[in-house]
Amino acid sequence: MNNLPQHVAIIMDGNGRWAKEQGLNRTAGHEEGAKTVREITTHANNLGIKYLTLYAFSTENWKRPKLEVEFLMKLLERYLKNELPIYLENGVKFKAIGDLSKFSKSLQKVISETQEKTKNAKGLTQILALNYGSRDEITRAVKKLVDKKLEVSQENIESCLDTAGIPDVDMLIRTSGEIRISNYLLWQCAYAEMFFTKIYWPEFSKNEFDDLLSDFTNRERRFGSV
Repeated sequence: MNNLPQHVAIIMDGNGRWAKEQGLNRTAGHEEGAKTVREITTHANNLGIKYLTLYAFSTENWKRPKLEVEFLMKLLERYLKNELPIYLENGVKFKAIGDLSKFSKSLQKVISETQEKTKNAKGLTQILALNYGSRDEITRAVKKLVDKKLEVSQENIESCLDTAGIPDVDMLIRTSGEIRISNYLLWQCAYAEMFFTKIYWPEFSKNEFDDLLSDFTNRERRFGSV
């Protein structure tokens, strides 16, 4: 496929509903969803996509049942430890965005170590949005702008965002049939092509991904011009 997107962002939705339809606990859906993360990350890297940003835990997700949140934190820590050899083997760079200060010291350490150990990778950059909300990100960016006494400009605001140095999103995908962007990368998705599929995230395959990428390559992106 020609003209592949440089930066793909995905809202990984439907883990809980998938599990419910299988007669399983919601946690089983999150476990299965983690497997999909590996498959799609590896496939995107093999295709030559440069950035893949995944909405893993939002600022609003703290409202979920306490046991589910605790499970997600443990799953994330276990996922990063298990994925490190995969990152290194495939030349994938890991980065986290969001307000990480709310996480346990143990999880923060694993995130930091994973970023450090993969920082020289030359392949795809996998970005996990963790305790992330776009309004929160923009608010924090404005505070940085004020603290640094920078002039208010698009360039300076972008330099204070969590995604500083990363190109805007070309393609946004949301699974599970919901048609909204849920406070996700509002600044970065200004000109993103959007795709919504009814498939739940645990069932989202590289074949489905390829179909959406093929659709993307056939779209004409004018960025406001004629």
